[in-house]
Amino acid sequence: MPAANAEVARLLVRLADLLEIEGADAFRVRAYRNGARVVEDLPREVASMLEKGEALTELPGIGEALAKKIHEIVETGRLRALEEVEARVPPSLADLATIQGLGPKRVKILYEKLGVRTFEDLAKALRDGRARELPRFGETLEKKILQAVEKRTKQPRRTPLPMAEPIAERLLADLRKAKGLGKAVIAGSYRRRSDTIGDLDILATGKESAPIMERFVRHEEVGEILSEGPTRSTIRLKSGLQVDLRVVPEESFGAALHYFTGSKAHNIAVRGRAVERGLKINEYGVFRDEKPIAGRTEEEVYGAVGLPYIQPELREDRGEIRAAEEGALPRLVTLKEIRGDLHSHTDATDGRFPLEEMARAARERGYEYLAITDHTQSLTVVRGQDPKRIRAQMKAIDRLNADLERDGGGRPFRVLKSAEVDILEDGSLDLPDDVLKELDLTVCSVHSKFDLPRTQQTERIIRAMDDRYFTILGHPTCRLIPRREPCQIDLERVVEAARERGCYLEVNAQPERLDLTDVHCLMAKQGGVKVAISTDSHSITSLDAMRYGVDQARRGWLTPDDVLNTRSWKALSKLVRRA
Repeated sequence: MPAANAEVARLLVRLADLLEIEGADAFRVRAYRNGARVVEDLPREVASMLEKGEALTELPGIGEALAKKIHEIVETGRLRALEEVEARVPPSLADLATIQGLGPKRVKILYEKLGVRTFEDLAKALRDGRARELPRFGETLEKKILQAVEKRTKQPRRTPLPMAEPIAERLLADLRKAKGLGKAVIAGSYRRRSDTIGDLDILATGKESAPIMERFVRHEEVGEILSEGPTRSTIRLKSGLQVDLRVVPEESFGAALHYFTGSKAHNIAVRGRAVERGLKINEYGVFRDEKPIAGRTEEEVYGAVGLPYIQPELREDRGEIRAAEEGALPRLVTLKEIRGDLHSHTDATDGRFPLEEMARAARERGYEYLAITDHTQSLTVVRGQDPKRIRAQMKAIDRLNADLERDGGGRPFRVLKSAEVDILEDGSLDLPDDVLKELDLTVCSVHSKFDLPRTQQTERIIRAMDDRYFTILGHPTCRLIPRREPCQIDLERVVEAARERGCYLEVNAQPERLDLTDVHCLMAKQGGVKVAISTDSHSITSLDAMRYGVDQARRGWLTPDDVLNTRSWKALSKLVRRA
């Protein structure tokens, strides 16, 4: 079974960390890190590229030697170069290197001077005060690293965006009450709408920074003030999120916003274009011979290097620079263009509200349709419906649609007859075709045997797609953030199978799923497969999660045409009926 991109990237990063700890050549270490990022961000599997005879050296930053190592990982699942380094350097040191404030160089010192190998060793050395006497350390840094170690053991390293958003927005709303505040924006991965975020970076402007900083550090959710200064302060909220606030001059706001929004790779690419033009870009502005020429807005920053404005969601160095050069940036889908939700549950199975309440809630949100997709019979734990109950629900939907048409005030709205049909282990669907054909569409999902081998899981899904009544693959990788890793499937093969059979994939907007990922959205787009952005709602309020699915789609370069449910039901109904 060939290794997937994520595993290739993981092994390359691990090799880079251990080599740096060992003191290897910096250029060699950087090459492995860059290679890992390139592989991880690919919208297709490296294994597929090799199978088709495509040269990995055509990828940016992948030389001949690195291409051979990637080939080795894909074919064997191992990397001899990594095993050789692990024989010389304790593998656990690579995990320590990921602690904020450490990095490979300091881990090397801790290992050589204090014999630190594990998180327990590190915590003890920090609490005993032994680390502060070492080069590149000190009491202040020692405390910061200890806090980072404790944070790592107490909570996930990154916070899912939907969990961070309400906290961040409360903080921002309170900050906007500060006297003299001008602009205030959350930057970083939050602004890029990554599905998980690290720390929060807030940028602000104001005639006087003191009232702004005072409001920030006195916010009611602050658990600890890590630093406080006239233009920059850092706090840790009671939730565990660390937040940096920087107050910048108006004339530098655009440059600072661009810089702190990132990503790092995108910024490096933009700075490279600046150097080619004899310019310098940093968080303070765009400069020619130390003279500022731009920086008040992000549009000015991009314009200085000959580019149009690039949406934050695209700033991951995945081809957006070239697309901008060529005038080919996508017109990204927006929340207001979503005309209906194609995945929702009622209290007939594991939802919390009855059919009519879910339908009326969807109509109140401006939708034109809502698909009711209650679970099917094999999912007994949630009272999955058998054919008899599903047919009874279909009759109830007919009656409800008649009622909604009478009191709809002229607004078109339709409840769609559907089901979330279980994909069984052998790839068969959990309902007979004589029931499936009566539905408007189906959402077909895996709910069991998540640990099947990659080839078997992939074949299971493709066999399910062979059924002519299969419409949409629900939550395709089955991940639950942060509780369950994605299933091992060859998503590139699944996309190809979907295109050949006239099926579609789901972007599940449920906060703990966000599945497909952004990279997989791009894979579907490039593979010619449209997606449905759906909420998998089990309650009325969870219908509002649609925006998180739209975020994922935008990060995956999806336009309105790439999304099924930007269409009216009349147009959509033609797409979901397979010939």
